[in-house]
Parts: sequence; structure tokens; C-alpha cells
Amino acid sequence: MLRKIIISNGLVFALAAMMPAVAAANYAQHPDVKQFINEMVNQHGFDRDYLEEKFARVKKLDNVLESIAKPAEKELTWKRYRPIFVTNKRTEKGKKFIHNNKAVLERAEKQFGVPVEVIAAIIGVESYYGKYTGKYTVFDSLTTLGFGYPKRGTFFKGELKHFLLLSKEENIDIDTMTGSYAGAMGMPQFISSSYREYAVDFDGDGKRDLWNSMPDVIGSVANYFSRHGWTQGDSVVHQVDIKNTSIVRKKNSLKPYAMLSQLESQGVTFNEKSKSQNLDKKQLATLLHLKGKKGNEYWLGLNNFYVITRYNHSVLYAMAVFQLSEKLKN
Repeated sequence: MLRKIIISNGLVFALAAMMPAVAAANYAQHPDVKQFINEMVNQHGFDRDYLEEKFARVKKLDNVLESIAKPAEKELTWKRYRPIFVTNKRTEKGKKFIHNNKAVLERAEKQFGVPVEVIAAIIGVESYYGKYTGKYTVFDSLTTLGFGYPKRGTFFKGELKHFLLLSKEENIDIDTMTGSYAGAMGMPQFISSSYREYAVDFDGDGKRDLWNSMPDVIGSVANYFSRHGWTQGDSVVHQVDIKNTSIVRKKNSLKPYAMLSQLESQGVTFNEKSKSQNLDKKQLATLLHLKGKKGNEYWLGLNNFYVITRYNHSVLYAMAVFQLSEKLKN
């Protein structure tokens, strides 16, 4: 996930091997780690001996540092990105996933207002419906990044803190918590802070288990979208034509910035399908430019599209989730 991670776990599995390359390192002797341990002991009541023992056994993952420095998604266009996720195979598996989890998905949609197909598409893109959840020990990954990647060290140290607190709150052995190279965990690939904030116990067993409980996974994805402002019944994006390319921004804006009526006055033309939906022309949208298989594509992303980008801050990701969800409807 996601909220701060540039690349989805699904793309990691599609483009890179997942077995970590390790190097020996005694993090317990690292001055910054010692300070971190002090904070966890003094502010959060952790046992010092426990943390020192755990950090002494951390493996430095060199290929994690290599991967985070050059995420594959930055190199892809929509033409290359779409075929990774919006495929017949992923669609058919998604339809089976919906069939097998129909009651829970419908309960989540009723409670949180998020469509069954959107919930399923997120899980399908993130972990191929739970098949690939990551083989990295998250404690090793977050320690490697928190103390070995200065560019985003503050963020990853923050996630490491959330990770340790999560393990304490949910009573999970940190050595068993696996995920992506960037620390995203379970079938929905939640980072630690998102896990603590948005994961829900949807099967009523008193735990929030995103590795093994499909109801918890489904409910947590729906809760995440609901908490980020998903509007039930509203559309996500509309493909449009434009008369004047000068209105296209050099960089796609994730957040809607102009009313539909304003964009229409600037030369944006809706297709017949969009016109038939009686869109509220006062709602905000963002004009998106993608380079697809047949050339330039122009789309208007609405509020619900922006909500998808709160899960992963990427236009390509959000578009893949949307288009996969549409295929799951048919």
C-alpha cells in the first residue's frame, strides 16, 4: 500500500524476483538505532533487551535499497502498465474471488458503501487475490530502509515504529510478519501505519489479520476507502475528447481541480455514455493524459478516482484498479 509507497506489490511480482539479498549487520550497535530503541522503551514501554536482541539479528537487505531507489513504475507508460494488471486471467480469477466471497463482499459494500468489484480489484492488483503477499521479513526491510536510505529515512523509521506497535497490539511475532520490500503487508498490502489506522476485525474473532482472514482483508479495504471519502454511487472516471491540448497539464494532477462545466468550456467533450449519466457539472475533476496502446488518451478523474490514489499515489495504479473493476462487473 500504498499511501506512501510508489509501487504496488503486484508490480513487484510482475517485474522482479522477491527473494531478498542479505548482508550481515549488527544494527543494535548503530547510534541511530540505539536512539530509536531508547524512544520505543521510554515512550511506548518496550523491553530494552527484547529490542536489542531483535535488532542484533536484523539482516541488511541490499536489494531493498536498490529497489526503493529506482521503483519500476516510474519507467512505465500506461501502454506498458495496463497489460500487467488488466488481463483476462486476472479478471477470471477475480470473478471466482467474488463468487467465493460473495456474502462478505456484499456485507462490506452495505456497511462501507464501496462496490464489491472495487474491493476485489484492489486485492487483485495488490496480491493477485491473496496469492502473493511478499516474502521479505518486514522488520528487516523497514530497518534496512529506516537506517540505510536517508532520502526517506524519517518515513521508514516512522513505519518501523508503527510496525513494532502493531506487533504489540495484535500480539504477532515480528519474525513471522512478511511483506513487500517496502514493508507492505498481507493480502491488501497495508503499510504499518495504515494497518493500525484502517484495518478492521470483520470476522469478529477479536483480531485484525490481513494475512489469513479474508473477511478482515475485505472489510479493511472497504473501510480504507470509506475513511478517505469514497462517495457511494458516484462514478470514478470518464474518457473524454479534447479540442485544445494546451489545457492538458504537463504532469497529471491526482486531486480534482476544476468543475466539469469549466473543463467543458475549455474544450473537453464527453462521450454519449458519460452524457447519459446526467453528471453534476459542478463536481470537481482532474484532466488526465495517458499514453495508451492506440496513442493519447484523455480522462476526467472524479472524487472516487482521487480516493483510489490515496491507496497508492499513482494515476496508472488507480486507472488499472478502475478498469479491472469494470471488467469484474461483466
